[in-house]
Amino acid sequence: MLLLLLLLLAPLFLRPPGAGGAQTPNATSEGCQIIHPPWEGGIRYRGLTRDQVKAINFLPVDYEIEYVCRGEREVVGPKVRKCLANGSWTDMDTPSRCVTRTPHSERRAVYIGALFPMSGGWPGGQACQPAVEMALEDVNSRRDILPDYELKLIHHDSKCDPGQATKYLYELLYNDPIKIILMPGCSSVSTLVAEAARMWNLIVLSYGSSSPALSNRQRFPTFFRTHPSATLHNPTRVKLFEKWGWKKIATIQQTTEVFTSTLDDLEERVKEAGIEITFRQSFFSDPAVPVKNLKRQDARIIVGLFYETEARKVFCEVYKERLFGKKYVWFLIGWYADNWFKIYDPSINCTVDEMTQAVEGHITTEIVMLNPANTRSISNMTSQEFVEKLTKRLKRHPEETGGFQEAPLAYDAIWALALALNKTSGGGGRSGVRLEDFNYNNQTITDQIYRAMNSSSFEGVSGHVVFDASGSRMAWTLIEQLQGGSYKKIGYYDSTKDDLSWSKTDKWIGGSPPADQTLVIKTFRFLSQKLFISVSVLSSLGIVLAVVCLSFNIYNSHVRYIQNSQPNLNNLTAVGCSLALAAVFPLGLDGYHIGRNQFPFVCQARLWLLGLGFSLGYGSMFTKIWWVHTVFTKKEEKKEWRKTLEPWKLYATVGLLVGMDVLTLAIWQIVDPLHRTIEMFAKEEPKEDIDVSILPQLEHCSSKKMNTWLGIFYGYKGLLLLLGIFLAYETKSVSTEKINDHRAVGMAIYNVAVLCLITAPVTMILSSQQDAAFAFASLAIVFSSYITLVVLFVPKMRRLITRGEWQSEAQDTMKTGSSTNNNEEEKSRLLEKENRELEKIIAEKEERVSELRHQLQSRQQLRSRRHPPTPPDPSGGLPRGPPEPPDRLSCDGSRVHLLYK
Repeated sequence: MLLLLLLLLAPLFLRPPGAGGAQTPNATSEGCQIIHPPWEGGIRYRGLTRDQVKAINFLPVDYEIEYVCRGEREVVGPKVRKCLANGSWTDMDTPSRCVTRTPHSERRAVYIGALFPMSGGWPGGQACQPAVEMALEDVNSRRDILPDYELKLIHHDSKCDPGQATKYLYELLYNDPIKIILMPGCSSVSTLVAEAARMWNLIVLSYGSSSPALSNRQRFPTFFRTHPSATLHNPTRVKLFEKWGWKKIATIQQTTEVFTSTLDDLEERVKEAGIEITFRQSFFSDPAVPVKNLKRQDARIIVGLFYETEARKVFCEVYKERLFGKKYVWFLIGWYADNWFKIYDPSINCTVDEMTQAVEGHITTEIVMLNPANTRSISNMTSQEFVEKLTKRLKRHPEETGGFQEAPLAYDAIWALALALNKTSGGGGRSGVRLEDFNYNNQTITDQIYRAMNSSSFEGVSGHVVFDASGSRMAWTLIEQLQGGSYKKIGYYDSTKDDLSWSKTDKWIGGSPPADQTLVIKTFRFLSQKLFISVSVLSSLGIVLAVVCLSFNIYNSHVRYIQNSQPNLNNLTAVGCSLALAAVFPLGLDGYHIGRNQFPFVCQARLWLLGLGFSLGYGSMFTKIWWVHTVFTKKEEKKEWRKTLEPWKLYATVGLLVGMDVLTLAIWQIVDPLHRTIEMFAKEEPKEDIDVSILPQLEHCSSKKMNTWLGIFYGYKGLLLLLGIFLAYETKSVSTEKINDHRAVGMAIYNVAVLCLITAPVTMILSSQQDAAFAFASLAIVFSSYITLVVLFVPKMRRLITRGEWQSEAQDTMKTGSSTNNNEEEKSRLLEKENRELEKIIAEKEERVSELRHQLQSRQQLRSRRHPPTPPDPSGGLPRGPPEPPDRLSCDGSRVHLLYK
């Protein structure tokens, strides 16, 4: 029985606080539990009879109930509640009560000074003034808001002119009654009023000002507005940039204060979001040059800030520059007329079809000035009911009435004021100040109104009304896209909650949102693999040839003919050619074969192999030709050198050249090592019609002071090459048995020097063409190595094979000669042998002549003692007697002549 009694009494303890002090009903997935009406009141259930209500315990989600009061009472607090998806009713923290009506005549008047622009640049007062009057009626009819006060309006036509507004502002301030608040319309008038209002301790509440400059709290400390700032578009734009992954945007603006300040705010916001404004253009009246600059800078995502008339000029130039289509997205202001691009404009020379083509697909952002949701506001009206009610009060069609779009903002401005004054005066039984005590010197009441206004938060016909720190309205933003010549809603954005409601109806010309810039695909230019493989095969064969030559030279090192060619130097030449040929392999390795980390080692391998190969191969040949030139070009001073040749001096010279290279390369590697560098080329457009460009890149081995090191390296190598050519030319006619292949060495030096002196500068010029540079460098190495090996070793192999000279060393002593000219060498050998025989004969003859001369002298002495000297013949004839013996013998060629005195 006790349990049954508790169940019967449970509804009495579960009454919600908004209905006579009951608690919040339980939230369930079935909907909301039925609540009880306030004391002396009831609930109107729409579409349900009393019997149906008694038969159910829960009402469905989105169902609305309305409180009603009996007799002369009226509802104070929320009059309508709606079932939410979480199973609770709206505004349950605010109780609804039925109170006795206060007689209208007993309420005290509170005056509002308003300036409505009924004409001028923005005749917004034509619709905003009726909306304000309608709001005043609704507020004054409510007993729960300002029950002791009645709001009254005193207004003038400012014509959206600051000069005209100054006159009426003076009248409002200096004529009774005292106004508790001022309500200007357009931005220029609001700027004037807001700057002066703080001197009179007045709050300013605007319904039609969008200038970002009015957000300056230091300049306008008491300013509020239900019309959002023009900068409210910027959070929506940034959100869309992030949604579509755009990091680079461009802007073009008309040179006016409102657009400049809006763009400055956008620049700060995108910077915080990690987005970059890459290009910013502005114009005063002619946008032709700025649009061309956008095209030149490859702008893709473009924000345009300009008035409607200038927008037509901009997009006419956009059509001419082809700055539209699937690669581009334009962001414009949404308060243009829906057919703004079709309106005839004599200042442009583009057709309607051209303009329609240019603007297709652009995005607009527009402040939501009418709540898109069909929910009831604080005035118990939906947005559609408000529009219908306002339309009946207007004298003209809404499309012909200025300020019709801003009318919901004006209506909500009165409600924001009424709620703030209600909170200040302590409406609803709370303690507060007396509004009738306000005067222009009473800053205390102004401060309280300011705090109440600053904390405003309610549902109006324009949406949720709340102010930010600068006094500007925070509102939803409508996002639209021009599709097929008409605007389509694609989403809403609530910046206060960072909530983007997306309908997924956006359409793109290319099928998807374009990139914020031309998509750059980085591609490396790799060496042709066919070329690399071909040269590698040649290099491998060359290394095999060098090994064969080296083996041949070592095997036949006991043969005198090989010994007379300085075989150890030839061995060094073969080793140097092998190293140079091995350098071809790392020379052709790039990112196609190796990773980024291995690249520095490949660079060093190239340098060391080529450097040491040159020093050993060319250095040994240079040493030979240098020794021949040193010995045989100075006949008298170097006679003894011709007879003896000390090999260690030759090896020391080669060692000196190699040591210089090793020292230079070691210092280079330690001080400024080679590393991987990237050369970038001009972007290339692909053959397909896709929004990408190709950025070719090429890998190089380089260092910080590459040119300096190459200058040192090439400098002394070039001197060696030139000096080698000179020495080879000077010794071309010299014949020596000590180095019997110096003419072949000279020919090899010619070959190496010419190829190196040509290839080095050519490869530097062609460094950006990987195939050509590799072909020149590698083939120069291959050909010079092949020619050197063939010239130095093949004649020796041929001579030894064809004559069999490796079988008899004795034969080799009679068959010395040059490998390059056998007939001439043989002739020289025979002449030398004949000369030696003649010298022997001459020595014998000279000895015989000496003996005869001694015998002759002895006979003359003996004769002089036996016979006195005969007097001379008077006839002058020759003395008589036997002829004298020969005085001396002379050898001329192979014949002997006897000379007589």
